[in-house]
Formats: sequence, C-alpha cells, structure tokens
Amino acid sequence: MAPRASYTPSPTRIDREWPHQIALPDDMCCDHNFTLIASFCRDHALPFQTRRVQAVWPDKRYQDMRLHCFAKREDAELFQSYFGGELFNPDTDREGGRRGWWQRSGVWTRLLESGPLKVPAILRD
Repeated sequence: MAPRASYTPSPTRIDREWPHQIALPDDMCCDHNFTLIASFCRDHALPFQTRRVQAVWPDKRYQDMRLHCFAKREDAELFQSYFGGELFNPDTDREGGRRGWWQRSGVWTRLLESGPLKVPAILRD
C-alpha cells in the first residue's frame, strides 16, 4: 500500500491566506502543550497553519518562534486571548524576505509560561 500523501501549503500561501499570525516560543508549543493547542483549535473550530520564524534581539540573542496562522482576525484574537503570544504581521515583521528573521527591539527575556502553556521542565535549562 502506498503511503498517504500529506499536503502542507507553501510559506507564501500561508502568509497570503492565513495572514493573522500569533507568535509563541517554539519550546512552549511541544509535548502536552501541542495537544492543548490542537484541542482548543478543534473545539473552537479554528482552522490554522503553522510556520516558524527566528526572533533576533539587539543584543544578538535569538529564539525560535512558532507562528499560529489564521485566516480570520477574530480567530487569531480568540487564540491570543487564551494562549497569549504576540501578533506577527508577515508583511512587515519579517526582515530579509519571506524566509527572514523577526527583528525585535528591547531586551530579551525568556518566557516560561503563557496562558495555560508552560515550557516543559526538560527544556527549562
């Protein structure tokens, strides 16, 4: 039996069709948290796609972020009101084109909790 084909939209298509994006630290979106996010989106009928971006601060610290991308602004706002995270605009926030980085301002601080999400203990240090 042939393997089932899966389809993931291109990054350009995600930015075009799911432009309302919420960024959370990538290490906060794994393990049990992945299940929490998937269940919340399923229970609230929030179709979404994910992308990644690397956030870079002026002191050269960086962090991988997972973008939860929604077609409707109100879906992104509902997601953000529950899980936290930051709005990410794919048209203006990504430096260096569609595969670039997210230039941040201010001082980097590690986020260990956001809404019901917590970085798993094994990833804390």
